[in-house]
Amino acid sequence: MTGRLLKLLRRVNGLSIYGYFFFAFIYAPILLIVVFSFNANPVNMMIWEGFTFDWYRTIFGLSNKLTESALYIESSDQLYSAVKNSLLVALITTAVSTVFGTAVAVAVARFRFRLQGFYRALMFLPMIMPDIVLGIALLIFFVSLGVKLSLLTIIIGHCTFLTSYVFVVVSARIADMDESLEEASADLGADGWTTFRRVTLPMILPGVIGGALLAFIISMDDLVITYFIAGVDSTTLPVFIYGMLRRGIKPEINAIATIMLLFSIVIASIGLYLRARKK
Repeated sequence: MTGRLLKLLRRVNGLSIYGYFFFAFIYAPILLIVVFSFNANPVNMMIWEGFTFDWYRTIFGLSNKLTESALYIESSDQLYSAVKNSLLVALITTAVSTVFGTAVAVAVARFRFRLQGFYRALMFLPMIMPDIVLGIALLIFFVSLGVKLSLLTIIIGHCTFLTSYVFVVVSARIADMDESLEEASADLGADGWTTFRRVTLPMILPGVIGGALLAFIISMDDLVITYFIAGVDSTTLPVFIYGMLRRGIKPEINAIATIMLLFSIVIASIGLYLRARKK
């Protein structure tokens, strides 16, 4: 018995303990949100009163069991409007940022021009810039031009940094591509557009799709930048949830957060799978 205990203690070293605590620190709060989204207690979510799907039914309009706040009685239409706005912004932003991000990635990888390294570094800048700084900068920019804050300003704002994410993902895919395939296409008489359409694009397509899915999920989840550049009638889902949180944490919020979490996991998993494909 003593020998088995000593072997177990040798296996559980300091690094393993650190890893367990690290993952517990990261994922325990998320797990609590999921668990308490099924809590029947409408007032104090930390006191378990039983398992229920009522909060999910409330979100989808299948139940009349609401919390005492009048906000939730009037917020069903606002919730659906916020979801519609988030999807619209995410779809348009994904399409635009994917086209621009892919184009820049191909240009930087396949062409030689002055300040090429500078342009490559410039594409990383929106990713490392604090969100609050970028949000304030975009707000000042739109106000200075006299542009009314709306869904259009949100789409433009998201494109400014999501293009960089697509650029990074597609660039990684291009780096693994055999450049001799494009050279062989040119030797056989194909022009630049034909080579890109028949050779380059099919080879980097998993990276393009992966970058597009990553851009979509980041656009859906963005709060800080969207909060600064959203208009009165252009509230997205993260901004809507933030407004609900200012009036207290209610079980409906946990249910909405859980649905967003599952949606993000599915989209991110598809993106990572496509990015990792070699064919």
